[in-house]
Amino acid sequence: MSTDVQRFPSLSHWGAFTAVVRAGRLLACEPFAFDSAPSPILQAMPGMVHSSLRICRPAVRKGWLQQRQASDRSARGSEAFVEVPWDTALELVAEELARVRGEYGNTALFGGSYGWSSAGRLHHARTLTHRFLNAGGGCVNQAGNYSWGAAQFLLPHVIGTHAPVTGRVTDWNNVVAHTGLFIAFGGLPLRNTQITSGGAGEHSAADWLARAAAVGVEFVVVSPTRSDVPAGTGARWIPIRPNTDTALMLAMVHTLIVGGLHARDFLQTHCVGFGPFSAYLLGETDGVAKDAQWAQGICGVPAAEIRALALRAAGTRTLLSCAWSLQRAHHGEQPYWASIALAAALGQIGLPGGGFAFGHGSMNGVGNPRPDVPGPEMSAGRNPTGRAIPVARLADMLQHPGEPFEFNGRTEVYPDIRMVYWAGGNPFHHHQDLNRLVQAWQKPQTIVVHESWWTPTARRADIVLPATTTLERNDIGGSSRDRFVLAMHQALAPHAQSRNDFDIYRELSAIAGHELAFTEGRDEGQWLRHIYASMRQSWRKAGIDAPGFDAFWEAGHWELPKPDRDFVLFEAFRRDPRVFALKTPSGKIEICSQRIAGFGYADCPPHPTWMAPVEWLGAEAAQRFPLHLVSSQPADKLHSQMDAGTVSRAAKIKGRERVLIAPADAARRAIASGDLVKVFNQRGACIAAAVVDPDTMQGVAIMSTGAWFDPAGPALERHGNPNVLTIDIGTSRLAQAPSALSALVEIEKWQGAAPAVRAFEVPEISGAPPSPPTRPA
Repeated sequence: MSTDVQRFPSLSHWGAFTAVVRAGRLLACEPFAFDSAPSPILQAMPGMVHSSLRICRPAVRKGWLQQRQASDRSARGSEAFVEVPWDTALELVAEELARVRGEYGNTALFGGSYGWSSAGRLHHARTLTHRFLNAGGGCVNQAGNYSWGAAQFLLPHVIGTHAPVTGRVTDWNNVVAHTGLFIAFGGLPLRNTQITSGGAGEHSAADWLARAAAVGVEFVVVSPTRSDVPAGTGARWIPIRPNTDTALMLAMVHTLIVGGLHARDFLQTHCVGFGPFSAYLLGETDGVAKDAQWAQGICGVPAAEIRALALRAAGTRTLLSCAWSLQRAHHGEQPYWASIALAAALGQIGLPGGGFAFGHGSMNGVGNPRPDVPGPEMSAGRNPTGRAIPVARLADMLQHPGEPFEFNGRTEVYPDIRMVYWAGGNPFHHHQDLNRLVQAWQKPQTIVVHESWWTPTARRADIVLPATTTLERNDIGGSSRDRFVLAMHQALAPHAQSRNDFDIYRELSAIAGHELAFTEGRDEGQWLRHIYASMRQSWRKAGIDAPGFDAFWEAGHWELPKPDRDFVLFEAFRRDPRVFALKTPSGKIEICSQRIAGFGYADCPPHPTWMAPVEWLGAEAAQRFPLHLVSSQPADKLHSQMDAGTVSRAAKIKGRERVLIAPADAARRAIASGDLVKVFNQRGACIAAAVVDPDTMQGVAIMSTGAWFDPAGPALERHGNPNVLTIDIGTSRLAQAPSALSALVEIEKWQGAAPAVRAFEVPEISGAPPSPPTRPA
């Protein structure tokens, strides 16, 4: 075997890199040469690729193998697995797919796979899962996502599109040149800008913020934690009670109205429904004026500061930005709608450097100057069933088959799911109220999971098929928020008996008789050329000439040219609202929506409205659980990906996830930094490690998500997973999105010896055959 060091270009969601390999081992991941701020998560990849947690061979849960349709499925997650040959495993999966479809129909099959999986577009597990299931007759799919699900279904009613929430907002060149005031509701945490779906060639957020600050752009950050204020911007921090940004925004609009500073002409020519909204703000409809004094009592921001912020915004070119986190809360539709109404009242939508934006500080690449052309794409095909549930209603669906639910103006019925097929995601990270999900997860007769590691989801499957990692296959990656398209060269042989998802689905398709529908007659190499050619054709129509595939593949990347001019959101609409009408019923910005009014949803009125969340610091429940839990995105991993890696483990304290609390809250509970604590509410409890943090406002506790779920029964989670505490209800009947950030908790110091963390233990496995020779790369 050669001992020479080899280098292979590749890509992850946390950045492009070069894989440094010797003798079949990944030695390091060198950051991409064009990336000025590479993510430290890259350092964890060698340990993860060669981890003892890798799944070596197909495995079947022992109880399922003995009695496939047993009614008692409570052993999922605790029972031993039996390793079987690939032919046996594929036959078992194919038989179950045929049985469930034959006995119950295609809508008894749930195609899960929610998760980021690979940055590569060909070997993207979610896409391939749905492509395979669609080719065989379809399945029940998921609508929306956990990241910005409320915005996805609200914004088309208000502005005709949800594109701004995905990062297509007024670009940074324009902000640097024209913005006077940048108000960031929800903050600008740079930890989130390590990540972008589809990968990144450059991490640009910190550089753009520095450029803006250098030319005098004034930043204001509205957040419960000073850690959301990026260093070097000189930003002013306005602490605010979680989930109350809507009240602050409404009071700012009220200030503009009573001061005669609202943009009457723009509201008349480019918007509909400001009249009813104004009447609500002035108290004409309910007798309560939504003024700054009213808002102070809700959000904790002094009335004088609210009025001053509104007047400052009216006196300069102002860009309002909302983090995705704001709409991951009960009534999460409201802050996004309120921010649009505030931007409309300022009258700067469509002007250089003004208006509104979403997602700054939520993901890398938001506002990144880039030609409006697609990145690499792979189609999942059409779902013949046409059925989907809101992604965050997973447990509801499993627990309540046949029951009706309302969603975005429709009433539908939850299907009766008998089989779940999941690849490339971890519902025991993304979902809320995990103790409830554990119970719901026992309902299906069969659960099939493709995984590379023994994650919490793999441990709770009936059939586990070992999948390759990114470095064990060829692929092509890139994002619509990044100017680089990346070649991803196979650097390692597949681990043990792991196979590519594409190959697994091709073999299953062959057994079922629809291989051609799945592959279209292409193998891996032919698909990569097809994806690149399709993308190159779209670029050519936009006047961009890219190299041929062979030249691109050899170079390892290609950089799109910089756009010829700045992009300003709704610039054309502002110039001529008739010619460039929005795709709303009126063609204008709908501050009051008659379509939403027609839905009759009390939890989503027809204009931006303050509605108290089910759990917040002003709720009665705060007397028992007096801390508002903010479950933030982690800095040391992507969601739960890489949690078993060195970077994430180094950030833990005593092997547990950290919880940040204010000094006064810690002192009241006799808690010091480094203490193990119990964080709990009526839904569950977990053990975490306390960090006393002066940058966290009083009454707030902050825990990052992503710790691998490690329950010692329903009463206690050992590892610090905050989603045993978060509430599993929809934001409203409109979007049915997750309400993770509306959760109250209490914290107490842990007494006595703490149970050991077992999240990174391999389950009991029996019947393992001898390892076959490793297949060559």
